Amino acid sequence: MEGISLSITGARVAAAHYTGNMTQTPDRPWTGRAVLHVDMDAFFASVEQLDHPAWRGKPVIVGGDPSRRGVVSTCSYEARVFGVRSAMPSTQAARLCPDAVWVSSNFGRYAELSRAIRDVLERQTPDVEPTSIDEAYLDATPGATGEHPVLVAHRIQAEVDALGLSCSIGVASSKTVAKIASDHDKPHGITVVWPGEEAAFLSPLPVGALPGVGKSTEARLGRIGIRRLGELAALDDATAREVLGNFGPELVARARGIDPRPVRYEREAKSVSNEHTFATDVRQRDEVERALAGLAAHVAARLRAAGLSARTFTVKLRYADFTTPTIRRTVDVPTDLEDEMLPVALSLLRSAWTPGAGLRLIGFGASGFEQAAVQLDLFAETLEAGRRPQRKALAEGLDAVKKRFGEDAIHRGVARAPERPDPDTHPS
Repeated sequence: MEGISLSITGARVAAAHYTGNMTQTPDRPWTGRAVLHVDMDAFFASVEQLDHPAWRGKPVIVGGDPSRRGVVSTCSYEARVFGVRSAMPSTQAARLCPDAVWVSSNFGRYAELSRAIRDVLERQTPDVEPTSIDEAYLDATPGATGEHPVLVAHRIQAEVDALGLSCSIGVASSKTVAKIASDHDKPHGITVVWPGEEAAFLSPLPVGALPGVGKSTEARLGRIGIRRLGELAALDDATAREVLGNFGPELVARARGIDPRPVRYEREAKSVSNEHTFATDVRQRDEVERALAGLAAHVAARLRAAGLSARTFTVKLRYADFTTPTIRRTVDVPTDLEDEMLPVALSLLRSAWTPGAGLRLIGFGASGFEQAAVQLDLFAETLEAGRRPQRKALAEGLDAVKKRFGEDAIHRGVARAPERPDPDTHPS
């Protein structure tokens, strides 16, 4: 591949720009466990630029209308040059970048591309742990073939490139180090931290770079003079527990590059679910319900693709204070149709959430599987008798259209996103 940059980091941090054939195994062998963290670059904004070629190279902001006190969900790298960032108030972003293209979130389309990326990852290894719509861990430990994990990383990046998108990848011996490494050389970077050099890579980084260290923990550590991961790594367990509580020793271990957590994956899914994390707390009913509709459509399509139907449906919420209730309901008849799932989902949402209460995350899941073939037209009591087979055929037809032409090719009215702006539209 031409022009792929590979940052190789460790005790002596060095960078090499590879312009040759990356199908050749690197000279340095890999020993032990290998974990990749794949993180999409400005995912929502990149999808919008993919779907709207006229927007490529322009600052694109995905988020709420600046005239209605919205917030930025994400933005393209062209917008970041102006200082725009995720979770920034839209009014501030509009002042910083007055010529930006503004787009409202299209969760269904993002979910479609997320599935395509997941397919790319699972072609490399079955050991894939998605953690959100735009990132995942992979266990790429050299197996019987002895394939080098750096080659796996380059192949993933090349296949994501072919989708018209971009990702950055961290390659390391643990999930913690791989995640930090994936953010080290964005966008479109591959950062490799060789086994045995984890502590040297982590040591100069600020403590806030460590997953699990939020603003309050960072401030608490700052009060005792700890601002770098090397300083955190030097703490003894007793002091760590005194300053940070029971989680302290684990944070210290991770600051040293020690993280034995496995890449978790299920070979036989017991549930199908999707989540969406909002860039900042969302309080408006229409935005929350639109996100839930997109999640339900995604879950239903995955069930149909697997030839399954489900009887139990779950809505997961995460409030501003990080309390995370889950509400579930089991129906009498299994289904794989979103127009039968969505009323249940909306009912569960309304039983647990009142508009105005800040939500950070919403999720929707289905379980209690049965083979779709056993379904009869038992919904006829509540829906027009005899019409369910036609509605099932319609749903499968929509799946085929979207698979061939893209998620935006056709919409159900309930889940349709607001109209997209023209390429040159921006706030006045």
